[in-house]
Amino acid sequence: MDLKALQNGSDIRGIAIEHEEKTANLTPAQVGKIAVGMVHWLRVEKHLAEKHQSGKLKIGIGHDSRISADSLKQALIDSFVEQNIEVLDFGLATTPAMFMTTQFPQYDCDAAIMITASHLPYYFNGLKLFTKSGGAEKKDIAYLLEHTDKPALVAKGTVTKTSILEDYSADLTDKIRKGMKTTEEKPLEGFHIIVDAGNGAGGFFAEQVLAKLGADITGSQFLEPDGMFPNHIPNPDNKEAMASIQQAVLRNKADLGVIFDTDVDRSAVVDASGEVINRNNLIAVLATIVLAEYPGSSIVTNSPTSSHLKVFIESKGGKQVRYVSGYRNVINKMIELNDEGIDTQLAIETSGHAAFKENYYLDDGAYVIAKILMLLPKLKKEGSTLGDLISSLKQPAETQELRFEILAENVREYGEQVIRDLNDFVESQRGLKIDPENYEGIRINVSNEYGSGWLLLRMSLHEPLLVLQVENDQDGMNQKVLEELASFFEEYKQLDLAKLKESLKK
Repeated sequence: MDLKALQNGSDIRGIAIEHEEKTANLTPAQVGKIAVGMVHWLRVEKHLAEKHQSGKLKIGIGHDSRISADSLKQALIDSFVEQNIEVLDFGLATTPAMFMTTQFPQYDCDAAIMITASHLPYYFNGLKLFTKSGGAEKKDIAYLLEHTDKPALVAKGTVTKTSILEDYSADLTDKIRKGMKTTEEKPLEGFHIIVDAGNGAGGFFAEQVLAKLGADITGSQFLEPDGMFPNHIPNPDNKEAMASIQQAVLRNKADLGVIFDTDVDRSAVVDASGEVINRNNLIAVLATIVLAEYPGSSIVTNSPTSSHLKVFIESKGGKQVRYVSGYRNVINKMIELNDEGIDTQLAIETSGHAAFKENYYLDDGAYVIAKILMLLPKLKKEGSTLGDLISSLKQPAETQELRFEILAENVREYGEQVIRDLNDFVESQRGLKIDPENYEGIRINVSNEYGSGWLLLRMSLHEPLLVLQVENDQDGMNQKVLEELASFFEEYKQLDLAKLKESLKK
């Protein structure tokens, strides 16, 4: 099998368990070979072995609650031991915590691997790779997948079982107290906060962070790791998951609800009134926090954010940079802007991936919650809620997303041609105007007979799809926009327009 097919941007992902007609392609045998490529990359490209007198690398391994985690972890361990690696087996962990094993001096890992496939169904799994300087890039994954030939080594490595979540939690609680400017042991006493871990790896946050800070965590749900995810998909971008935490907050009359994805690199919240704070709303809350601490900062987001968010960020004195989708893309844009001397404190995608400059440019869902918790005592004193912080963020009347499968053989070429042609089509239409502040696909502002809003047509990151997002401030106007676009799209016989036709019938 071609291992290169397992590359998913800056991660490795595949099917770890046979499922219906899906054949497993990320098996222990494949993972053993990938481990060879990882060591080759660390030794040859990153020159990490040279930093040790013994030449022996130290690699940490952790995993979320997926049922295939143990067999894949064992394959990594066996391969690493054969290659003279000192292995630290951290067991159940989160993606951000695994990165911290490269930063905390008590572990001092040269590299860390997290076994996870985020929110994907239970039969998937994957690998995320970190060094002290951050996550692996797309080019790094391509390189290591091309260098999986076993070297001739005589010396054997070692394995030590340990854990990270306790130290990671202690570090977080220290940061929260510091952010609150308090030395109190339990500054969250009197607050009722519910955690929904979706049976992923985030259950630790309730007991080891919130309860330690004095919060009442009664009503927290799905904290037990269960890789079959029996209750709902652990995904803050999923309507069913958000409805579940929303109901728990209202049922328990809690002050706040917190939800994580499987490996805790994403999160979202629900405030006391039951208002869901994810996507544009979460970006607005974090932008408010960042701009109070770093006035005038730029904030990088992915491209499909509401036009109202731009107005909101500018009203707070900040600048929004809408960039290409993909969490590594927005993080790398933030790093690039800072390198150019443009203060950029936050990079965040609508999916909930959020990275702060002050926190190693790491997308860490638990740190996002930590930043929000720092605010709670102040808000309580003022008698306001998180929802009040973003009350001036205008909400659209309707939003819609349609995905069109590209049936042509050369997917990217065909999709990009459609986008270029739409550019020409729009220039002759009254009420449709191209937005020049856009790095991905084509973004169009709509007005006059089409209401007031915008649309974005872009290529999907990992699937053979064109993604169309439409948003309007006037009810019923998305339909008018879609009717206009239908006359354009019908010329493209290699697009599956079933979703568009279905939408126009409603």
